[in-house]
Amino acid sequence: MNKIPLATPHMSKEGYEQQYVKEAFDTNWIAPLGENVNKFEEGIAQYVGIKSAAAMSSGSAALHLALKLAGVKRGDIVFCQALTFSATINPALYEGAVPVFIDSEEETWNMDPRALEKAFEKYPETKIVIAVNLYGNPAKLEEIKSICDKHNAVLIEDAAESLGSTYKGKQTGTFGEYNAFSFNGNKIITTSGGGMLVSDDEEKIAKARFWSTQSKENVPYYLHKEIGYNYRLSNICAGVGRGQLKVLDERIAKKTAIYEMYKEALEPTNELTMIPVPEDSKPNHWLSAAIINDDKITPEYIINYLKEKNIEARRVWNPMQLQPIFAENDFIKVAEEDVSKMLFERGICLPSDTKMTEEEQRYVIEEIKRAINNTK
Repeated sequence: MNKIPLATPHMSKEGYEQQYVKEAFDTNWIAPLGENVNKFEEGIAQYVGIKSAAAMSSGSAALHLALKLAGVKRGDIVFCQALTFSATINPALYEGAVPVFIDSEEETWNMDPRALEKAFEKYPETKIVIAVNLYGNPAKLEEIKSICDKHNAVLIEDAAESLGSTYKGKQTGTFGEYNAFSFNGNKIITTSGGGMLVSDDEEKIAKARFWSTQSKENVPYYLHKEIGYNYRLSNICAGVGRGQLKVLDERIAKKTAIYEMYKEALEPTNELTMIPVPEDSKPNHWLSAAIINDDKITPEYIINYLKEKNIEARRVWNPMQLQPIFAENDFIKVAEEDVSKMLFERGICLPSDTKMTEEEQRYVIEEIKRAINNTK
């Protein structure tokens, strides 16, 4: 059996991506900006139902500019979801802000609204919250948004992993005042590397575009009054994104089928419990993650066993409060147990590649069962 990867880029069989990239070459428009960038921005904005979008070189760049638009200042406290990749947090550090980490709840694996409310009680002056939709699973976005509104705080939605997921019928990446998507190589669609900042505030998105092109003033020479960044997406990468957007719904359907197959095969035997589908949500199932039910079986054991069978699996994100760089940062929880720590210690991400066949997935499932049975 060939290697079964966790998640890799999947170009359309129709060759949409090559068509748009070829157009860029044919017009000699391979530099940043151009028709592909414009159309990709329009396509994402239309898909999720938001007024404006700015294509960036990465999801991290989009989050960084979201924080600047939200008015972050050096020394400000920013509430951040604990269970996430460090790319959610790093942009706050770029601006000298101080992250305070909010624990997860088991229903979604995302930010616990109760812990967020508790954090506001301790730090009532906080004005920015970054919530994440982990592995494509929507957080309790309406509850989180309501708490932010109550405390006059700006919600930034890190939807890097959740393009195409919906919460109460509304697309993720639209609940925050500012929202960020990622098109990194392993995401549900890719531009090889890239991101998108989206908002209903068209003036603020225009400002982000200005910052992302080195803050060049609109005069016939180089004039700079603000710090700028080289954050815009290339016209070539945007061409890939335009093509990928055409097959996004297909990718979501395949990811969902992968999740359902794992759930049907593994949960009845109590080997694993899949990441739950939150009420009123339709996740894109970017990664099929699960909890190992037997406390005596570690994620490393199963990962190493599967590796010997040419199958790639990974740990759940190591939460921020356990990272050495954040040892001095505050962490807010409401449950006696640290939920995000528990999810890390017992969680595993299973192969979720959209090119994986049903035969290959059955092979993965049988090897997971063998790995667990070998410990009994």
